[in-house]
Parts: sequence; structure tokens; C-alpha cells
Amino acid sequence: MEKYKVIIGQGSCGIAAGAAKVEESFKDQITAKNLSIDLEKTGCIGTCYLEPIVDVVDPSGNKITYVNVDTSDVERIVDEHILGQKNITDLEMAAKDKEMIAKQKRVVLQNCGIIDPERIEDYLAVDGYKAAEKAIKEMSPEDIINTVKVAGLAGRGGAGFPTWFKWNEAHKAKGDVKYLVCNADEGDPGAFMDRSVLESDPHALIEGMIIAAKAIGAAQGVVYVRAEYPLAIKRLENAIGQAREKGYLGENIFGSAFSFDLRIKAGAGAFVCGEETALIASLEGERGMPRLKPPFPAQKGYWAKPTNINNVETYANVPWIFRNSGETYGQLGNENSKGTKVFALTGKIKKGGLVEIPMGLTLRDVIYDIGGGIKNDKAFKAVQMGGPSGGCVPAELVDTVIDYPSITKTGAIMGSGGMVVMDETTCMVDMARFFLDFTRKESCGKCNYCRIGTMRMLEILTRITEGEGRDGDIELLEELCLKVKEGSMCGLGQTAPNPVLTTLRYFRNEYEDHIYKHKCTAHSCKALITYSIDEEKCVGCTRCAKNCPVEAISGAPKKVHVIDQEKCIKCGKCASVCKFDAVTVD
Repeated sequence: MEKYKVIIGQGSCGIAAGAAKVEESFKDQITAKNLSIDLEKTGCIGTCYLEPIVDVVDPSGNKITYVNVDTSDVERIVDEHILGQKNITDLEMAAKDKEMIAKQKRVVLQNCGIIDPERIEDYLAVDGYKAAEKAIKEMSPEDIINTVKVAGLAGRGGAGFPTWFKWNEAHKAKGDVKYLVCNADEGDPGAFMDRSVLESDPHALIEGMIIAAKAIGAAQGVVYVRAEYPLAIKRLENAIGQAREKGYLGENIFGSAFSFDLRIKAGAGAFVCGEETALIASLEGERGMPRLKPPFPAQKGYWAKPTNINNVETYANVPWIFRNSGETYGQLGNENSKGTKVFALTGKIKKGGLVEIPMGLTLRDVIYDIGGGIKNDKAFKAVQMGGPSGGCVPAELVDTVIDYPSITKTGAIMGSGGMVVMDETTCMVDMARFFLDFTRKESCGKCNYCRIGTMRMLEILTRITEGEGRDGDIELLEELCLKVKEGSMCGLGQTAPNPVLTTLRYFRNEYEDHIYKHKCTAHSCKALITYSIDEEKCVGCTRCAKNCPVEAISGAPKKVHVIDQEKCIKCGKCASVCKFDAVTVD
């Protein structure tokens, strides 16, 4: 390399933080100063809390990473680093942040934030498509399936079902026409693992699907992507076009007798379409509603033909397995769960973003060692795993091992990989209400238990958080939870009660406080808290009164102020602006 290269992280998180504007600023600087600099893009490396991220690579290949870069920093980077050849230490990624990545084991995310997702040449430079070529030219379907079996790869969409078994059932199914489907309809609140792979390394998904297609004998594949992922769709479309041009998709791929091609279907964002049969209905142009199984999709799926469905992360594991062997992949993780798992760390966590770890680490390892602990050093209270279909793991179980059976034992599920971290200010009753509200809205309405049961549960939870809880509400919730789980047809209804059941299991006292003491210990439910001013601490500075949006606070300067409880909307502004801790919350 003979000149400097500037690489800007432009996943959705980077763009939302201002990466596109940073890129424009670099273009302006390059033009104004007539510089010869290669300006490139990459995807998300996972440290979303540091975006926008800019890598500056000198002619010798040495790379310096700058974080939280603003447009006002661009001229400094050009003048001081590129022209002045001096690092800007106050913008450099800190050692502790580099550790967040170093402590991970990256398989699915190995190229994310490293290569340009819009250039197939970058993927080929890291041995892209070699695994697919080997599988197509040198391996039988049985060999491919056995390799995945040896690897121990479980489906990463939530259920953790053995991937090899699904592939084998589709392979054995009779029929000349078979389909391969990728479920990229990532719907869990706080989850963005699949989106990041599609935006940052789309060829990994394509290569994994090519290998799977050979295994089951499919000539056609569909990637079902939620329409709310426009950048992911754009980059995947681009990658599919590039793969076709190279002969990796289409007729006689890799010069073989095997043909396979892909298309994209943009879904409307219905959470229930994460369920296989509902997704198939949507693909066929019908309303996304699940059907009873059996028959399973492997026997009768898309257009009633044998169909295999996996999610993005599952397929993206496959190229690594075939480049490094099933045995090598199987050595990652532990006896209960093989390989790695990608998690989206969100909520009250210091280092929010994507992490990929080998199975067998603990929740403590992820939340504290990798995620940096809780924001503002507050007390860790719980982590919601598995999204609305998952459950709440309390602080006392923070040393739970991350594998499928251990997480399931807590009452939560691994799910697709969402981790919503909560601190002491989170009301667990309100958290359960939030997730129930989501699943109630996303229910397709086909089952009485799911349609009506989730509504009744939500009504009870809402009543409790509004200070109108009744004696017997807890018992009624428990009864409804069990009925909905037993009576619902698909996974949405069967798992919808999980957030309620786990919060009742671990935080029953909070439900009791809400109902019997009319108290929210987290000071979160507005109907159950009261703001008042401590006479001994108030100095009459008037800051609270001046900042109250409804003029509910009165008092003369240097005199004790008073809050009119009838006017107070409990916004908390008074407490946030008081410098003397005079505002109390009861």
C-alpha cells in the first residue's frame, strides 16, 4: 500500500451515530487539500457504543482506530495524523475497549467491521467461497450433513434444534423440488445480531446457504428479511448480484452440475413470522399465521415442497465449519452446547453492542468482563434473555453457564441472542407488562388462548402497575400463564408467559409490594410514587420550580418549596435538577 486508507464503520448503528456525515467530511477534506487517500467503508465491529468508528491505515499497514468521531474531528485526523503523522490519543480506542473484542471468539462475526461488505473481493481475500466450492465439487450431501453433525451446530434462531437433523430430514424427503429458506425476520426487541451479519458480511450467509442447498438438494433459496432492515436488504441484494457474476449462484455453480440461486423477500415485520410455518404462509402471499405440525416443513413446507429453514446466524456458522472442520468447531463451547453464540447486549450496560462468545462462559463473564458492567455503577438486577419469548434471569444467578440446558433451567431461553440488562431502577412488574404488551399485539389471533389470554394477562399487569392491583391477581396470573402455554398452537403463545412466570418466580415480592403496599420499590411506576421536598435540605434555590413543566412547585427564593401533588405529573425533572438532594421519591 502506497497511500493512507481511511475506513469508516457504516452499519446501521454507525450511520445512526453520524458515520455518513463523517464520510462526507472526509470527502470534503480530501478534495479541499487535494489528498490521495482511499476512503472505504466497513460494517459494525460490535462496539456500537463507540460509533462512529474510523480506522486510519498508513502505507505500511499500521492501523489506528478512532472512536466517537464527530465531523469536527475529521480535520484533526487529516491534519495531525495523516499529514502530521502523529496519533490523536484523545480519540483513540482505549485498551479496555479493545479488550471487549479480544475476550471474544469470533466465528460468525469474524469479518464484521473488518471487510467492506459491498466488495466481494474483500470476502474472497479472507478465503470466502472456498468452503462452498469444496462442498459443491468434492462432497456428497451425506458428507456435508455429517460434517455439521460432528460440529454439533444447533439452530441459532431460538429453539437450538440440531441443524444436521433438519438438513437430513429435508435431504431424505421425497420430491424433485426442494426449497431452502433463511429466516432473517429478526423481531425481538433489543436484538440485532442477524441484521449486523447481513449489513457487515452478507457473503457469509450466501456461502452457508449454498452448502446447505447442496446438502438437501435445493435449487432455489429465499431470504426472508424484515422490511425495516433497508440497509441489510440493499447490501444482501448487492452481494447476491456479485455472487451471480462470479458463478457462485445460478446455473452450474463453481462449474459443477449443481445449480442454486437466491432471492430476497421483504417481510412486513410481523413477530409471529419468526415461526416457521407462519413465515412460509407469508412467503406464499398469505397472512402470516402458523399451522399445526406435523407435517413439518422438511416434509411439506414452501408450496407444499420439502423445505429447510434456519436463521442467519446458523447459516453464517457453516463456512467457518467447512474451512476449519467439524471437529474444530465442536471443540468450541462445552459438552452441552457446541460452538459460539452471538448476543446483542442492550439496556443498562456500559458497553452495548454485539458480542460473540464460546458456549460455556457465564452471564457474569458477558455482562461484566466483556460488557463492562452496569451503567453508572448501579446494582445489577436482572437480564432478560430470549426477548418476549424468553425470561428474566436475576442477579443471584449471574454465574449461570451460557448453554442451552443451563439457561432453560432458569426459566429463560437462549432465543436468538438478545440480552437486555436491567439495574435497580427497573420495575420487574412493568418489565413483564412491556413484553406482554408486545406479544399481545404480535399475536396472529388464531388461538383463543393466545389471543384472549395474553389480553387478560396484560390487563392484570397494567392494573397492578397503575396501583389498582387486587388480592388474587398473582394467582390469576399464574393460572392464565399455564393455560396460555398449554393451549397455544405455536411458539409465540407457548412462550409469551415466560417473562411473567420468571418475574413471579424471582421477584414475587415486587408484585406483592405493588398490590398490598401500593409501592414500587424501583420508583418506576408513576401511579405508585410520590415526589416531595425535604424541608431540612431545601435551600430555596428555585431550580426545581423553574424546571417543573406543569408549575406544580411553589415557594419563594431562599424558602422551602412545596410540590402540589394534584398538579404533579411525576416526570422526575425536579429530582434531576436539584443539587442538594432535597427532592425525595417515596
